[in-house]
Amino acid sequence: MSIARRFVTDNRPLHKTVLNLTWPVIIANLSLPLAGAVDTAVVGHLPNPAYIGAVALGALVFSAIGWLFGFLRMGTTGLVAQSLGADDANEITASYLRALAIALVIGLSVVLLQKPLGTIVFWFFEASAQVERFGLDYFDIRVWGAPFAMLNLVNLGLLFGLQKMRTALVLQLVLNGMNIVLDLVFVMGFGWSVSGVAAATLISEAVTAIAGLWICLRLLGLNADRISRIHVFQKQKLIQFGQINFNIMVRTLSLEIVFVYFMWISAKQGEVVLAANAVLIHLLHFVAYGMDGFAHAAEALAGNAYGAKNRKRLHDVVFVTLGWSVVVGIAFCLVYLAGGNFIVGLLTGIPEVRSAASQYMIWLILMPLFSLWPFLFDGVYIGMTRTVEMRNCMLISTAAFFAVSYPLSILWDNHGLWVGILFFMAVRGLTMGLWYRRIEARVGLAS
Repeated sequence: MSIARRFVTDNRPLHKTVLNLTWPVIIANLSLPLAGAVDTAVVGHLPNPAYIGAVALGALVFSAIGWLFGFLRMGTTGLVAQSLGADDANEITASYLRALAIALVIGLSVVLLQKPLGTIVFWFFEASAQVERFGLDYFDIRVWGAPFAMLNLVNLGLLFGLQKMRTALVLQLVLNGMNIVLDLVFVMGFGWSVSGVAAATLISEAVTAIAGLWICLRLLGLNADRISRIHVFQKQKLIQFGQINFNIMVRTLSLEIVFVYFMWISAKQGEVVLAANAVLIHLLHFVAYGMDGFAHAAEALAGNAYGAKNRKRLHDVVFVTLGWSVVVGIAFCLVYLAGGNFIVGLLTGIPEVRSAASQYMIWLILMPLFSLWPFLFDGVYIGMTRTVEMRNCMLISTAAFFAVSYPLSILWDNHGLWVGILFFMAVRGLTMGLWYRRIEARVGLAS
Protein backbone atom coordinates (compact mmCIF):
# COMPACT_ATOMS: atom_id res chain seq x y z
CA MET A 1 0.00 0.00 0.00
CA SER A 2 1.40 3.42 -0.99
CA ILE A 3 2.13 6.09 1.62
CA ALA A 4 -0.55 8.39 0.16
CA ARG A 5 -3.18 5.62 0.22
CA ARG A 6 -2.24 4.59 3.76
CA PHE A 7 -2.49 8.24 4.86
CA VAL A 8 -6.04 8.47 3.48
CA THR A 9 -7.39 5.10 4.60
CA ASP A 10 -5.66 4.43 7.94
CA ASN A 11 -6.22 6.14 11.28
CA ARG A 12 -9.49 7.82 10.31
CA PRO A 13 -10.47 8.63 13.93
CA LEU A 14 -7.02 10.17 14.42
CA HIS A 15 -7.49 12.31 11.30
CA LYS A 16 -10.66 13.72 12.85
CA THR A 17 -8.91 14.38 16.17
CA VAL A 18 -5.96 16.09 14.47
CA LEU A 19 -8.18 18.32 12.36
CA ASN A 20 -10.40 19.23 15.32
CA LEU A 21 -7.30 20.29 17.24
CA THR A 22 -5.61 21.95 14.29
CA TRP A 23 -8.19 24.26 12.73
CA PRO A 24 -8.54 26.51 15.80
CA VAL A 25 -4.74 26.74 16.08
CA ILE A 26 -4.33 27.56 12.38
CA ILE A 27 -6.90 30.35 12.59
CA ALA A 28 -5.34 31.67 15.81
CA ASN A 29 -1.82 31.45 14.38
CA LEU A 30 -2.73 33.12 11.10
CA SER A 31 -4.27 35.99 13.02
CA LEU A 32 -0.82 36.74 14.51
CA PRO A 33 1.02 37.48 11.24
CA LEU A 34 -2.17 39.17 10.04
CA ALA A 35 -1.85 41.59 12.95
CA GLY A 36 1.84 42.02 12.11
CA ALA A 37 0.93 42.62 8.48
CA VAL A 38 -1.54 45.33 9.55
CA ASP A 39 1.24 46.86 11.68
CA THR A 40 3.32 47.03 8.51
CA ALA A 41 0.46 48.13 6.28
CA VAL A 42 -0.65 51.10 8.40
CA VAL A 43 2.88 52.54 8.38
CA GLY A 44 3.62 51.18 4.89
CA HIS A 45 1.13 53.62 3.42
CA LEU A 46 2.79 56.56 5.15
CA PRO A 47 5.23 58.45 2.88
CA ASN A 48 8.51 57.47 4.59
CA PRO A 49 9.90 53.91 4.23
CA ALA A 50 11.80 54.45 7.49
CA TYR A 51 8.52 53.81 9.33
CA ILE A 52 8.37 50.27 7.91
CA GLY A 53 11.97 49.57 8.90
CA ALA A 54 11.41 50.99 12.41
CA VAL A 55 8.36 48.83 13.07
CA ALA A 56 10.12 45.81 11.56
CA LEU A 57 13.18 46.18 13.79
CA GLY A 58 11.14 47.11 16.86
CA ALA A 59 8.80 44.16 16.37
CA LEU A 60 11.82 41.91 15.75
CA VAL A 61 13.16 42.77 19.21
CA PHE A 62 9.96 41.63 20.89
CA SER A 63 9.57 38.64 18.62
CA ALA A 64 13.09 37.69 19.66
CA ILE A 65 12.16 38.05 23.34
CA GLY A 66 9.00 36.03 22.79
CA TRP A 67 10.87 33.32 20.90
CA LEU A 68 13.78 33.26 23.35
CA PHE A 69 11.42 32.70 26.26
CA GLY A 70 9.07 30.56 24.19
CA PHE A 71 10.03 27.67 26.46
CA LEU A 72 7.36 29.04 28.80
CA ARG A 73 4.78 27.92 26.26
CA MET A 74 6.54 24.91 24.78
CA GLY A 75 7.81 23.40 28.02
CA THR A 76 4.43 23.88 29.68
CA THR A 77 2.64 22.21 26.78
CA GLY A 78 4.90 19.16 26.80
CA LEU A 79 4.75 18.62 30.56
CA VAL A 80 1.00 19.22 30.77
CA ALA A 81 0.31 16.90 27.81
CA GLN A 82 2.37 14.12 29.37
CA SER A 83 0.68 14.60 32.75
CA LEU A 84 -2.69 14.44 31.01
CA GLY A 85 -1.66 11.16 29.36
CA ALA A 86 -0.54 9.84 32.76
CA ASP A 87 -3.81 11.09 34.35
CA ASP A 88 -1.96 13.23 36.93
CA ALA A 89 -4.14 16.30 37.62
CA ASN A 90 -1.95 17.67 40.40
CA GLU A 91 1.14 17.69 38.20
CA ILE A 92 -0.79 19.52 35.48
CA THR A 93 -1.54 22.29 37.95
CA ALA A 94 1.99 22.31 39.38
CA SER A 95 3.55 22.61 35.90
CA TYR A 96 1.32 25.59 35.13
CA LEU A 97 2.09 27.38 38.40
CA ARG A 98 5.85 26.83 38.04
CA ALA A 99 5.79 28.35 34.57
CA LEU A 100 3.60 31.22 35.76
CA ALA A 101 6.06 32.20 38.49
CA ILE A 102 9.01 32.13 36.08
CA ALA A 103 7.05 34.14 33.50
CA LEU A 104 6.47 36.98 35.94
CA VAL A 105 10.15 37.11 36.91
CA ILE A 106 11.24 37.23 33.26
CA GLY A 107 8.68 39.83 32.23
CA LEU A 108 9.50 42.18 35.08
CA SER A 109 13.23 41.78 34.40
CA VAL A 110 12.76 42.90 30.79
CA VAL A 111 10.93 46.02 32.01
CA LEU A 112 13.68 46.83 34.53
CA LEU A 113 16.43 46.39 31.93
CA GLN A 114 14.64 48.31 29.17
CA LYS A 115 17.15 51.17 28.83
CA PRO A 116 20.34 49.14 28.28
CA LEU A 117 18.41 46.59 26.23
CA GLY A 118 17.02 49.20 23.84
CA THR A 119 20.37 50.96 23.47
CA ILE A 120 22.26 47.74 22.68
CA VAL A 121 19.69 46.43 20.21
CA PHE A 122 19.48 49.52 18.02
CA TRP A 123 23.24 50.07 18.19
CA PHE A 124 23.73 46.52 16.92
CA PHE A 125 21.48 46.85 13.86
CA GLU A 126 23.29 49.94 12.55
CA ALA A 127 20.15 51.18 10.80
CA SER A 128 19.73 54.73 9.51
CA ALA A 129 19.25 57.56 12.02
CA GLN A 130 15.56 57.85 11.15
CA VAL A 131 14.89 54.12 11.53
CA GLU A 132 16.71 54.05 14.86
CA ARG A 133 14.81 57.08 16.23
CA PHE A 134 11.40 55.73 15.24
CA GLY A 135 12.37 52.23 16.41
CA LEU A 136 13.26 53.49 19.88
CA ASP A 137 9.91 55.29 20.08
CA TYR A 138 8.24 51.92 19.39
CA PHE A 139 10.45 50.05 21.87
CA ASP A 140 9.95 52.51 24.76
CA ILE A 141 6.19 51.97 24.68
CA ARG A 142 5.87 48.29 23.90
CA VAL A 143 8.45 47.13 26.47
CA TRP A 144 5.87 47.65 29.25
CA GLY A 145 3.89 44.76 27.84
CA ALA A 146 6.66 42.20 28.47
CA PRO A 147 5.10 40.71 31.68
CA PHE A 148 1.76 40.31 29.91
CA ALA A 149 3.41 38.68 26.89
CA MET A 150 5.13 36.13 29.16
CA LEU A 151 1.83 35.32 30.90
CA ASN A 152 0.18 34.80 27.53
CA LEU A 153 2.82 32.19 26.65
CA VAL A 154 2.13 30.18 29.81
CA ASN A 155 -1.63 30.38 29.38
CA LEU A 156 -1.35 29.06 25.83
CA GLY A 157 1.00 26.29 27.02
CA LEU A 158 -1.60 25.01 29.46
CA LEU A 159 -4.46 25.21 26.96
CA PHE A 160 -2.49 23.42 24.22
CA GLY A 161 -1.38 20.70 26.63
CA LEU A 162 -4.98 20.12 27.72
CA GLN A 163 -6.08 20.11 24.05
CA LYS A 164 -8.29 23.16 24.70
CA MET A 165 -7.49 24.61 21.28
CA ARG A 166 -10.77 26.45 20.84
CA THR A 167 -10.27 28.36 24.07
CA ALA A 168 -6.77 29.27 22.89
CA LEU A 169 -8.31 30.43 19.61
CA VAL A 170 -10.63 32.81 21.45
CA LEU A 171 -7.74 34.35 23.37
CA GLN A 172 -5.60 34.77 20.25
CA LEU A 173 -8.46 36.35 18.34
CA VAL A 174 -8.99 38.79 21.21
CA LEU A 175 -5.27 39.63 21.18
CA ASN A 176 -4.83 40.08 17.46
CA GLY A 177 -8.29 41.41 16.67
CA MET A 178 -7.92 44.14 19.28
CA ASN A 179 -4.43 44.90 17.99
CA ILE A 180 -5.73 45.38 14.44
CA VAL A 181 -8.60 47.64 15.52
CA LEU A 182 -6.36 49.77 17.74
CA ASP A 183 -3.76 50.01 14.95
CA LEU A 184 -6.35 51.57 12.68
CA VAL A 185 -7.63 53.89 15.41
CA PHE A 186 -4.25 55.05 16.72
CA VAL A 187 -2.35 55.31 13.41
CA MET A 188 -4.94 56.06 10.76
CA GLY A 189 -7.31 57.89 13.10
CA PHE A 190 -5.11 59.71 15.61
CA GLY A 191 -1.96 59.93 13.45
CA TRP A 192 0.34 58.43 16.09
CA SER A 193 2.44 56.53 13.47
CA VAL A 194 4.99 54.17 15.09
CA SER A 195 3.94 55.03 18.65
CA GLY A 196 0.36 54.10 17.81
CA VAL A 197 1.41 50.64 16.59
CA ALA A 198 3.32 50.01 19.84
CA ALA A 199 0.46 51.26 22.05
CA ALA A 200 -2.02 49.02 20.22
CA THR A 201 0.10 45.94 20.91
CA LEU A 202 0.70 46.84 24.56
CA ILE A 203 -3.02 47.26 25.35
CA SER A 204 -3.96 44.09 23.47
CA GLU A 205 -1.37 41.97 25.31
CA ALA A 206 -2.48 43.25 28.71
CA VAL A 207 -6.19 42.57 28.13
CA THR A 208 -5.50 39.08 26.75
CA ALA A 209 -3.15 38.10 29.61
CA ILE A 210 -5.69 39.04 32.27
CA ALA A 211 -8.51 37.24 30.47
CA GLY A 212 -6.35 34.15 29.92
CA LEU A 213 -5.25 33.99 33.54
CA TRP A 214 -8.87 34.07 34.69
CA ILE A 215 -9.83 31.31 32.25
CA CYS A 216 -6.91 29.04 33.20
CA LEU A 217 -7.46 29.38 36.94
CA ARG A 218 -11.12 28.50 36.51
CA LEU A 219 -10.27 25.59 34.22
CA LEU A 220 -7.94 24.11 36.84
CA GLY A 221 -10.39 24.82 39.67
CA LEU A 222 -7.71 26.58 41.67
CA ASN A 223 -8.26 28.14 45.05
CA ALA A 224 -5.99 28.92 47.99
CA ASP A 225 -6.64 25.57 49.70
CA ARG A 226 -5.86 23.51 46.61
CA ILE A 227 -2.71 25.49 45.79
CA SER A 228 -1.39 24.84 49.31
CA ARG A 229 -1.64 21.07 48.71
CA ILE A 230 0.26 21.10 45.43
CA HIS A 231 4.06 20.83 45.49
CA VAL A 232 4.89 23.58 43.04
CA PHE A 233 8.51 24.04 44.11
CA GLN A 234 9.48 20.38 44.44
CA LYS A 235 13.25 20.19 43.83
CA GLN A 236 13.24 17.27 41.39
CA LYS A 237 10.50 18.80 39.26
CA LEU A 238 12.16 22.20 39.25
CA ILE A 239 15.41 20.64 38.02
CA GLN A 240 13.54 18.79 35.27
CA PHE A 241 11.67 21.96 34.33
CA GLY A 242 14.91 23.91 34.25
CA GLN A 243 16.71 21.38 32.06
CA ILE A 244 13.87 21.18 29.56
CA ASN A 245 13.55 24.94 29.34
CA PHE A 246 17.30 25.54 29.10
CA ASN A 247 17.54 23.24 26.08
CA ILE A 248 14.55 24.92 24.44
CA MET A 249 16.08 28.32 25.12
CA VAL A 250 19.41 27.33 23.52
CA ARG A 251 17.51 25.97 20.53
CA THR A 252 15.45 29.15 20.25
CA LEU A 253 18.45 31.42 20.73
CA SER A 254 20.14 29.66 17.81
CA LEU A 255 17.03 30.23 15.70
CA GLU A 256 16.98 33.87 16.76
CA ILE A 257 20.62 34.31 15.78
CA VAL A 258 19.81 33.16 12.27
CA PHE A 259 16.96 35.64 11.77
CA VAL A 260 18.69 38.49 13.59
CA TYR A 261 21.67 38.02 11.28
CA PHE A 262 19.28 37.99 8.33
CA MET A 263 17.76 41.36 9.33
CA TRP A 264 21.19 42.77 10.24
CA ILE A 265 22.55 42.10 6.77
CA SER A 266 19.27 43.38 5.30
CA ALA A 267 19.68 46.69 7.14
CA LYS A 268 23.21 47.03 5.78
CA GLN A 269 21.84 46.79 2.22
CA GLY A 270 19.68 49.90 2.66
CA GLU A 271 16.18 50.93 3.67
CA VAL A 272 14.49 49.55 0.54
CA VAL A 273 15.96 46.03 0.90
CA LEU A 274 15.25 46.08 4.64
CA ALA A 275 11.63 47.08 4.01
CA ALA A 276 11.24 44.46 1.25
CA ASN A 277 12.64 41.70 3.46
CA ALA A 278 10.39 42.84 6.33
CA VAL A 279 7.35 42.44 4.07
CA LEU A 280 8.50 39.01 2.85
CA ILE A 281 9.23 37.87 6.39
CA HIS A 282 5.57 38.61 7.21
CA LEU A 283 4.58 36.27 4.38
CA LEU A 284 6.95 33.65 5.79
CA HIS A 285 5.20 34.10 9.14
CA PHE A 286 1.93 33.15 7.47
CA VAL A 287 3.57 29.89 6.39
CA ALA A 288 5.09 29.25 9.81
CA TYR A 289 2.00 29.99 11.84
CA GLY A 290 -0.30 28.23 9.41
CA MET A 291 1.65 24.96 9.37
CA ASP A 292 2.44 25.24 13.08
CA GLY A 293 -1.20 24.33 13.66
CA PHE A 294 -0.29 20.71 12.98
CA ALA A 295 2.86 21.07 15.10
CA HIS A 296 0.76 22.24 18.04
CA ALA A 297 -1.62 19.33 17.55
CA ALA A 298 1.43 17.04 17.49
CA GLU A 299 2.67 18.58 20.75
CA ALA A 300 -0.56 17.71 22.53
CA LEU A 301 -1.11 14.28 20.96
CA ALA A 302 2.54 13.12 20.93
CA GLY A 303 2.96 14.29 24.51
CA ASN A 304 -0.20 12.46 25.52
CA ALA A 305 0.96 9.25 23.81
CA TYR A 306 4.42 9.59 25.34
CA GLY A 307 2.96 10.11 28.81
CA ALA A 308 0.71 7.09 28.34
CA LYS A 309 3.71 5.06 27.03
CA ASN A 310 1.84 4.14 23.82
CA ARG A 311 4.45 3.78 21.07
CA LYS A 312 2.04 2.89 18.25
CA ARG A 313 -0.12 5.91 19.03
CA LEU A 314 2.96 8.12 18.92
CA HIS A 315 3.95 6.72 15.51
CA ASP A 316 0.44 7.27 14.14
CA VAL A 317 0.32 10.84 15.42
CA VAL A 318 3.57 11.72 13.64
CA PHE A 319 2.47 10.03 10.40
CA VAL A 320 -0.92 11.77 10.25
CA THR A 321 0.25 15.25 11.29
CA LEU A 322 3.19 15.11 8.88
CA GLY A 323 0.87 14.11 6.04
CA TRP A 324 -1.41 17.07 6.64
CA SER A 325 1.61 19.37 6.89
CA VAL A 326 2.67 18.31 3.39
CA VAL A 327 -0.80 19.08 2.03
CA VAL A 328 -0.90 22.55 3.59
CA GLY A 329 2.71 23.29 2.60
CA ILE A 330 1.94 22.62 -1.07
CA ALA A 331 -1.13 24.86 -0.79
CA PHE A 332 1.02 27.73 0.50
CA CYS A 333 3.43 27.29 -2.42
CA LEU A 334 0.58 27.59 -4.91
CA VAL A 335 -0.91 30.64 -3.18
CA TYR A 336 2.39 32.54 -3.24
CA LEU A 337 3.08 31.44 -6.82
CA ALA A 338 -0.27 32.79 -7.98
CA GLY A 339 -0.69 35.84 -5.75
CA GLY A 340 2.51 36.63 -3.84
CA ASN A 341 3.13 39.97 -5.56
CA PHE A 342 -0.51 40.96 -5.10
CA ILE A 343 -0.23 40.30 -1.34
CA VAL A 344 2.95 42.39 -1.20
CA GLY A 345 1.01 45.22 -2.82
CA LEU A 346 -1.55 45.08 -0.03
CA LEU A 347 1.18 45.55 2.56
CA THR A 348 2.97 48.50 1.00
CA GLY A 349 2.26 51.08 -1.67
CA ILE A 350 5.90 52.16 -2.06
CA PRO A 351 6.95 51.18 -5.62
CA GLU A 352 10.63 50.59 -4.78
CA VAL A 353 9.76 48.21 -1.94
CA ARG A 354 7.22 46.32 -4.05
CA SER A 355 9.72 45.93 -6.88
CA ALA A 356 12.46 44.70 -4.55
CA ALA A 357 10.13 42.18 -2.87
CA SER A 358 9.11 40.83 -6.27
CA GLN A 359 12.76 40.01 -7.09
CA TYR A 360 13.03 37.67 -4.09
CA MET A 361 9.54 36.13 -4.22
CA ILE A 362 10.84 32.86 -5.73
CA TRP A 363 12.50 31.88 -2.45
CA LEU A 364 9.27 32.42 -0.54
CA ILE A 365 7.38 30.24 -3.04
CA LEU A 366 9.81 27.37 -2.38
CA MET A 367 10.05 27.90 1.39
CA PRO A 368 6.99 25.83 2.52
CA LEU A 369 8.35 22.64 0.93
CA PHE A 370 11.52 22.92 3.02
CA SER A 371 10.11 24.35 6.25
CA LEU A 372 7.16 22.01 6.87
CA TRP A 373 9.46 19.25 8.17
CA PRO A 374 11.19 21.16 11.00
CA PHE A 375 7.94 22.92 11.94
CA LEU A 376 6.17 19.59 12.47
CA PHE A 377 9.07 17.84 14.22
CA ASP A 378 9.46 20.76 16.60
CA GLY A 379 5.99 19.93 17.86
CA VAL A 380 6.73 16.23 18.19
CA TYR A 381 9.96 16.80 20.12
CA ILE A 382 8.34 19.36 22.42
CA GLY A 383 5.45 17.04 23.20
CA MET A 384 7.87 14.28 24.16
CA THR A 385 10.12 16.85 25.93
CA ARG A 386 13.09 15.42 23.99
CA THR A 387 14.72 18.81 24.13
CA VAL A 388 18.35 17.67 24.10
CA GLU A 389 17.96 16.19 20.62
CA MET A 390 15.94 19.19 19.43
CA ARG A 391 18.67 21.53 20.68
CA ASN A 392 21.42 19.55 18.97
CA CYS A 393 19.59 19.50 15.63
CA MET A 394 19.20 23.27 15.79
CA LEU A 395 22.88 23.83 16.56
CA ILE A 396 23.90 21.71 13.57
CA SER A 397 21.45 23.60 11.33
CA THR A 398 22.62 27.01 12.53
CA ALA A 399 26.23 26.14 11.74
CA ALA A 400 25.12 24.98 8.29
CA PHE A 401 23.25 28.27 7.73
CA PHE A 402 26.30 30.44 8.37
CA ALA A 403 28.52 28.15 6.31
CA VAL A 404 26.25 28.76 3.31
CA SER A 405 24.71 32.22 3.82
CA TYR A 406 27.90 34.15 4.61
CA PRO A 407 29.71 33.44 1.33
CA LEU A 408 26.51 33.51 -0.73
CA SER A 409 25.43 36.90 0.67
CA ILE A 410 28.77 38.29 -0.51
CA LEU A 411 28.51 36.70 -3.96
CA TRP A 412 24.75 37.04 -4.51
CA ASP A 413 23.64 39.81 -2.11
CA ASN A 414 20.08 39.41 -0.81
CA HIS A 415 19.42 36.32 -2.92
CA GLY A 416 22.27 34.64 -1.05
CA LEU A 417 20.59 35.43 2.28
CA TRP A 418 17.35 33.79 1.18
CA VAL A 419 19.18 30.71 -0.11
CA GLY A 420 20.81 30.46 3.31
CA ILE A 421 17.39 30.43 5.02
CA LEU A 422 16.16 27.75 2.61
CA PHE A 423 19.22 25.59 3.34
CA PHE A 424 18.78 26.17 7.08
CA MET A 425 15.22 24.79 6.95
CA ALA A 426 16.32 21.81 4.88
CA VAL A 427 19.06 20.80 7.32
CA ARG A 428 16.71 21.20 10.29
CA GLY A 429 14.14 18.91 8.71
CA LEU A 430 16.70 16.27 7.74
CA THR A 431 18.45 16.09 11.11
CA MET A 432 15.22 16.07 13.12
CA GLY A 433 13.64 13.40 10.91
CA LEU A 434 16.64 11.09 11.16
CA TRP A 435 16.99 11.62 14.91
CA TYR A 436 13.28 10.99 15.48
CA ARG A 437 13.56 7.50 14.01
CA ARG A 438 16.34 6.72 16.48
CA ILE A 439 14.28 8.11 19.36
CA GLU A 440 11.20 6.09 18.46
CA ALA A 441 13.23 2.89 18.22
CA ARG A 442 15.11 3.54 21.47
CA VAL A 443 12.45 4.71 23.88
CA GLY A 444 10.77 1.28 23.93
CA LEU A 445 7.23 2.51 24.65
CA ALA A 446 4.66 -0.19 25.33
CA SER A 447 2.27 -0.93 22.48
